[in-house]
Amino acid sequence: MIDRSVIDRSDVEAARARIGDRLRLTPVLDAVVDTVHGPVPVSFKLEYLQFGGSFKTRGSLNALLHSAVDASGVVIASGGNAGIAAATAAAMQGVDCAVVVPENAPAAKVAALHTLGADVVQHGTSYAEAFECATALAIERGSVQLHAYDLPDIVAGAGTTGLELDEQVPGSNSVLVAVGGGGLIAGIATGISSDRSVVGVEPQGIPTLHSALGNGSPVDVAVDSIAADSLGAKRIGDIAMSVAAAHGITSILVTDAAIVAARDYLWRHFRIAVEYGGATALAAVLSGAYVPEEGERPVVVLCGANTDPATL
Repeated sequence: MIDRSVIDRSDVEAARARIGDRLRLTPVLDAVVDTVHGPVPVSFKLEYLQFGGSFKTRGSLNALLHSAVDASGVVIASGGNAGIAAATAAAMQGVDCAVVVPENAPAAKVAALHTLGADVVQHGTSYAEAFECATALAIERGSVQLHAYDLPDIVAGAGTTGLELDEQVPGSNSVLVAVGGGGLIAGIATGISSDRSVVGVEPQGIPTLHSALGNGSPVDVAVDSIAADSLGAKRIGDIAMSVAAAHGITSILVTDAAIVAARDYLWRHFRIAVEYGGATALAAVLSGAYVPEEGERPVVVLCGANTDPATL
C-alpha cells in the first residue's frame, strides 16, 4: 500500500542527508533568452545532467535507501524516466529492478533500461495499465513497489532540487517546473524557501495540475501531447495536489508547438539536448505564457534528457 501522506521540508532535508554525495549537484547556467516580448534573463537548473538523465534518480535512490530494499528488489511502472531512475538507483545499491513500460514507450528509453540491466516488461498502452501490471508483479515477486511520482520518499528526493536552488540562485525569483504527475513540482515547492513562487508548466493536451486546481481535487485528463512520454500521467498525484493547495502553486498551459520550439531553441543556442518534457518549462517563457516581473530572473528547471538525438 502506498502511503500518500503529505511531506514537509524536514523530509526533504532528511532525503538530502540520506543521499549524501551519491548523486550530482547539478549546475545552474545563467543566460538571456529571446522571447516574444524581448530578451529575458533566466537561470537554467541543469537537472538533465543528473545520473539517469533526469531528476527522478533523486527520488528513486532516496526511496531505496530509506526502504532498505533486499534481494527481492524493486518494481516500478514507468513511461521511461522513472524506470531509468529506478534502474540507475538499483544498480548503485546492487539490487534487482523490474520496470513495466507501456508497449508504446520510446525505443530510446527502453534501450536505456536494458543497458542498465533492468528486467523490462512491456504491457498495455498507457501508464495506468503498466501500473496495474507492476502492482501484480511486485506481489508475485515479493518486491518493493516504487511509484513514479506519488510516494513520499520519491517526492522528498525530488525536493532536494529545491534545497540546491535556494543555495545556487538565492532570492525571490520564481521557479518554473514542468508537470506530469507532479512529483518534481511538489518536491521543489516543499524544499524551497517559502517566499518563492513555484509555477507549474503543462502541455495543453495533458493539464493534470491545471484541471485539478480548477476542480478542487485531482481528476482524470486526456493524454495528448508530444511530451506524453515523460509528462503523460493522466491524473495529478495526491501528494502534489496537497502541496499545490498548501503552497499556492499555479499552472500555465503551453502548446506542443511552443514545446517543440523551446527544445529546438535549447539545442541551437546552447547545445543542450533535452526531451520534450525537459523543454516544457522554458516554453512558457519563450512563448510569453509566463511574463517575468520587472527585474526578475526566473529559474527554469530542465528536468530530463532521455531523448533520441536523431530527433534534434
